[in-house]
Amino acid sequence: MRIFHCDHCENLVFFENTHCLRCEHLLAFLPDLMEIGSLDPAGDGIWQSPHPAAVGRTYRLCANYSGAQVCNWAVEASRDDTLCEACQLTTTIPDLTVEGHQTAWYKLELAKRRLVYTLLNLQLPIEPRSRDPRGLAFEFLADAAAGQPPVMTGHARGVITIALAEADDAERERRRTALREPYRTLLGHMRHESGHYYWDRLIEGTDRLDAFRAQFGDERDDYAAALQRHYTNGPAAAWQTQFVTAYASAHPWEDWAETWAHYLHITDTLETAAACGVSIRPRRRDEPALPKVPETAGTPATSFDRLMASWYPLTYLLNNLNRGLGLADGYPFVLSPPAVEKLRFVHDTVTGLNAPSPAAAGSRHSARAAART
Repeated sequence: MRIFHCDHCENLVFFENTHCLRCEHLLAFLPDLMEIGSLDPAGDGIWQSPHPAAVGRTYRLCANYSGAQVCNWAVEASRDDTLCEACQLTTTIPDLTVEGHQTAWYKLELAKRRLVYTLLNLQLPIEPRSRDPRGLAFEFLADAAAGQPPVMTGHARGVITIALAEADDAERERRRTALREPYRTLLGHMRHESGHYYWDRLIEGTDRLDAFRAQFGDERDDYAAALQRHYTNGPAAAWQTQFVTAYASAHPWEDWAETWAHYLHITDTLETAAACGVSIRPRRRDEPALPKVPETAGTPATSFDRLMASWYPLTYLLNNLNRGLGLADGYPFVLSPPAVEKLRFVHDTVTGLNAPSPAAAGSRHSARAAART
């Protein structure tokens, strides 16, 4: 995530801000420019931004900004859309008359917007299903009445379902502990499930499928049976030597999704570190050092080797800072050489170093709707 400043007063502002705390101007993220811009009213619900890149452009607030107040993005006034690019992806929201659902929806949209920012930044295909049958959709669902099966977070044929209960910090921590996971966040869910979607878009039916199978295994292995084995018997023996997480060992699709999520963790965190001017210059030569973080993480301009050379010392700093605050490690993972090579495969796929051919028509007709519980 980049660092933003108010274009009226140069005050530091953040991706989630709706107002500048210094000059009190209304703020909005302008996805056409990938910038936070302050807004001046131009009449009839139209806004202009003094941001230098927004000269001659006009905007409307996303309907979920001006209405439900769960968004802070703007829409180009020349478009017919009432919802911004991120909100158009959400096709199902919870019943807002139920206490707590509005807050939970806001948290889910917040995490989703961070995911969408990263996907746009990486120039990945991201269209709503209303415009593209291969597009992406999000459903935020609350559990039904007592006695009914709980909502399962997962992905199926381009639809990502996130259980509303995951927005409750205490419940999410309970699930994390029950499943013995070192890490469980809303943004992590979004990144993981998007990995399943992009497997369909970037791997299935392309000339990268054989290379995928050589790296991750054969995805034609019975998925439901593989998950049953994982939850009954636990992760594969010595999974740490091959996978980014224990869950990744359940099935090649989960290995890809967990590795994909890690790649998004890495590129987004490195972008933030670069924007903040982070460098690590220890007094001892045998300690992790980081002279300069690449500003182009996730693009062909930055090699994968440089990406990883920056990531290792940054995680050392991140985890030590967290421990100084009495918190768990921010990055509680150890990457084995085979796991790093899987990350390289994701990097090559994203950056187009080995450009995939157009995805084959249709989508996989397999059940993968309960990727995580």
